[in-house]
Amino acid sequence: MGNVTSTVAAKFAFFPPDPPTYDVFRGGEDGKLFFSGVTADKNMDVHLLDTKGGNKIVATFWKHPTARLTILYSHGNAADLGQMLELFVELRAHLKVNIMSYDYSGYGASSGKPSEFNTYYDIEAVYNCLKKEYGIKQEDVILYGQSVGSGPTVHLAARLQKLRAVVLHSAILSGIRVLYPVKMTFWFDIFKNVDKIRQVSCPVLVIHGTEDDIVDLSHGKRLWELAKEKYDPLWVKGGGHCNLETYPEYIKHLRKFIHAMEKLSVVKQTKQSQPPNPTITEEKHNKCLRFGKR
Repeated sequence: MGNVTSTVAAKFAFFPPDPPTYDVFRGGEDGKLFFSGVTADKNMDVHLLDTKGGNKIVATFWKHPTARLTILYSHGNAADLGQMLELFVELRAHLKVNIMSYDYSGYGASSGKPSEFNTYYDIEAVYNCLKKEYGIKQEDVILYGQSVGSGPTVHLAARLQKLRAVVLHSAILSGIRVLYPVKMTFWFDIFKNVDKIRQVSCPVLVIHGTEDDIVDLSHGKRLWELAKEKYDPLWVKGGGHCNLETYPEYIKHLRKFIHAMEKLSVVKQTKQSQPPNPTITEEKHNKCLRFGKR
């Protein structure tokens, strides 16, 4: 029974577009990577990254000139990067952030086959690229997971303790729970977000449609309840599984969230840069607290 259920869950999870909607090629004297269908953009880089799973995956980095934060975006199960380009351009413009995204192993022009553990290797390779190639600090990264992309997102977020934030968009509690309303976690389940979300220490924003007929709203609500540090959720009235970006409140709520995370980033950096005052004794400090002085 376990193997059968696991296979069913895996089949639900991965539907890479066939054929892929884009191609990656090298051009110019320097052999730079290009993305088919994208006009040359000095603020857009294409990467081919090696993963621990032995695959080569495609990643794209969309730079905003004034960005303070970077979103690492893990897309849903039935899309590849070619179908996501317009959304990334819109998010970069409206939110004034950098966008780093990638195709899972077996998706688009990425090699290999899609699997739960390959998605974990994939997102780790992309995160390492952000650090090494762009010098982006963990505390300036927001992990964004849509649908099945919530799996690698929560997996990585549970292992990083200084992330700025996490966004869960039409997220799943686990693979089996999408198919069957089980109350416990089985060993053969995949993407066990319901267990891992408890280990995420940064602010979590949950976005879910009230009429989602693929991943029920109860998944989003439960993930929000289990999150340690909750940000105001967005329950999109009438929203389905694949159309939340078309609702005005989607970008409005995200913009508010990004602004709050930017302010939080400034506050934390200011505190870290201020050396402790050695002249303040513990006794004086306690007096200040009693009289409301900070």
